Formats: sequence, C-alpha cells, structure tokens
Amino acid sequence: MNPEQIVDEVLSTNGNIIFLTGAGLSTASGIPTFRGPEGYWTIGSQNYMPTEMATQQMFQLKPEEVWDWYLYRFGICGQAEPNAGHFAIVEMEKILENRFVLVSQNIDGLHQKAGNSLDRSYYIHGNAAFMRCSKPCHNRLIKMPKELWYEGKQKMNESTQKKLTCPNCGSWMRPHVLWFDESYNEHYYSFETVIEKSSHADLLFVVGTSGATTLPNYVVQLAVQSGAYIVEINPNETQFTEIIGSYSKGVIQKEEASIALKEWHQLFDKKQA
Repeated sequence: MNPEQIVDEVLSTNGNIIFLTGAGLSTASGIPTFRGPEGYWTIGSQNYMPTEMATQQMFQLKPEEVWDWYLYRFGICGQAEPNAGHFAIVEMEKILENRFVLVSQNIDGLHQKAGNSLDRSYYIHGNAAFMRCSKPCHNRLIKMPKELWYEGKQKMNESTQKKLTCPNCGSWMRPHVLWFDESYNEHYYSFETVIEKSSHADLLFVVGTSGATTLPNYVVQLAVQSGAYIVEINPNETQFTEIIGSYSKGVIQKEEASIALKEWHQLFDKKQA
C-alpha cells in the first residue's frame, strides 16, 4: 500500500490520527524494555521477574523493595533523552493539531520531554513523574521529587522513605503505574477516553509495542472496526503483525521507529504544505 496514497486520503478526512507507542520507541534513548534483563530484581538470593515485582501483591509484601526497583528504573528514565522518533511524533502533532492523539504505554516521560502536549496525550500505564497514596486516602497525583530517583542499584534510606510517605494519612505512597494485578480505569489511565478516540480513527500507528497488554489490543481492534489505516512500525514481529498484515488497510514496516516516523513526518509535511 502506497504511503502517499494513505496520507492523501487521511488528510481529506477528519478522524483521529493515533500514535500508539510502547517500549520499543525508547530503546534508542537507552531505556531497556520492561521485560528485558534490566527488569529483573534480586531480593536476597532470589531473582524476581518484572511481572512479579510490578504487582499490588508484591507492594503489600515488600514495599521498600518495590520502590527500590522502581526508583532505579526511574533513574534510568531521568537520564535518557528523546530520540528522533519522539521528535517526529512532536512534529506530527504540530501538523495534525486536534486530530492528533498519543496513546503511550511508556512511563518514561520522553514524550513530554520532547514536547508533546498533555492535552492530546494519554499515558495508559501511568507516569514516572508522579506518585499517589497507596490506600488511597485521596485520588490526587503528587509530583515525585526527581532527587529520589536512583543513579544505580541501591537500598532505600530513612530520608527517602519519609518522602515516600503520604502527607495526608501516613501510608506508603506508590508509583503512579498500572500494576499487572490491577485494571485500567478512566481516572488514572484514561480508559474510556482512549476507547472513544480509537473508535473514531482514520489512521493508527502502532510503534514499538508487542501487544502484550489489554488496552493496546482494544485500540487496534477498534481501529479495524472503524476502517482506519493501520501502520505497524517495529523491527520485530509482534502479536499485532499477523492481524495488521492480513488486514486490507494494514501496513507492516519492519524498521526502527526513529527512521520510519521521520519518513512519515516528512510525507505529511510535504502533503500539508
């Protein structure tokens, strides 16, 4: 399918143009994928997988260890800079304006750092920049002091623990992330809004995500139902590849996101001019 034809047709309509992004977009910025070797954590003599650490159950059992794991990962995110793929998406927002929708699984903050607006961005797995009460005694997000983020693997000290205590009720704060044993909701993760946006899509870019979680799968399914063009950008095969590859309006690009997104931006920029 010719990308120029896709852009011509999409620019003649007024539906949403959605960018669904996952961890693969940020690997070029030096952030390891969540389920890679850097995700494992050792407690005593036992190694725990990310699917074990990132749970409400583990937080209730070992809150300090869960926080140590996250503060280490947040430190990696804090040192990273956006790559060409992030900046291409920012430029696409400038062109598309209110038609632009960003749905990101990434908590690393690189989309914001690159310059995407908060108004058109939906972080469906949370955001490393925030924390909230674990009880909760309130539903507010609190900005996390970045000085708490670790520069390497370490153990929590008393000062850090105090800053991770809810100022309202004295309970542990928790990272503002969606854990594996939790469900999406609208208040924290914009579930209904993302569903509604996806139901009115003209074009969906699926960038660097394996499709291992529920809401991204819904986004793709709804885009198919709405008759949108769908472009998967990923050098590796994913759970989406067969679905999109067999879809009449699907395009598979086995390229790095930083290269493919820049090409799409240049094409939209040329056609919009």
